[in-house]
Amino acid sequence: MKSGGEISNARGLLAEKIAGEITLSQSPGDTLRKWRRNFGITQTDLSNHLGISPSVISDYESGRRKSPGIMIVSKIIDALLRVDESRGCNVLRAYENMWSDILGLDSICSVCEYQDPLPLIDIARKLEAEVIFGRTDITIWGYTVIDSMKAIVEMLPDQFQKIYGRSTARALIFTGVRSGKSPMVAVRVSNLKPGAVVLQGLMPADVDPVAKRIAEVENIPLLTTHFSVDEITSALSKG
Repeated sequence: MKSGGEISNARGLLAEKIAGEITLSQSPGDTLRKWRRNFGITQTDLSNHLGISPSVISDYESGRRKSPGIMIVSKIIDALLRVDESRGCNVLRAYENMWSDILGLDSICSVCEYQDPLPLIDIARKLEAEVIFGRTDITIWGYTVIDSMKAIVEMLPDQFQKIYGRSTARALIFTGVRSGKSPMVAVRVSNLKPGAVVLQGLMPADVDPVAKRIAEVENIPLLTTHFSVDEITSALSKG
């Protein structure tokens, strides 16, 4: 059983994740609806915990009412988590279990799981990424942003598999990359293979030929983006 401290840490991470998705989304109402449904909570249940009319929640989700400010978003998130806690923390524990193996890895910048898969081409467009190798019509179920240097220096071989979250059909986004060779070698020697690899901060001409060759041998789409780490997080958080 997880300790109270671990659950508390996961609660904070989940609250931060939800808040980020809602506030950065181009359609906050749709994102709010997605998370309410993820928790299996009706508009009536949520409104009862907030002490407001169900029509207010409906108006927020449909876009009929102005997008909620950060204070309202915080109250909504707290209500979602409190309802989940009253039901045994089923949703929170699912995320806590997913994150438990990676919370202590400093090389992991962020992890996201999609409720529905996205075509890789959509992710490429959001990041203004250029394709070095592979198809972009495949589907991706999430992404992990990894500090390349920290991963090389600090991550043990058996820890590398923990970056995949719930699904290997995800984009591994390596930041602080010099040539792309080291991240692709790590992918090559791992038993698990990602859906795609994105190298941050490189121009296509700067990608090491070995990195491209590994992508070809493993049949893993390889892309580059000029976005900064903050720009990557912001772009991928938008609906």
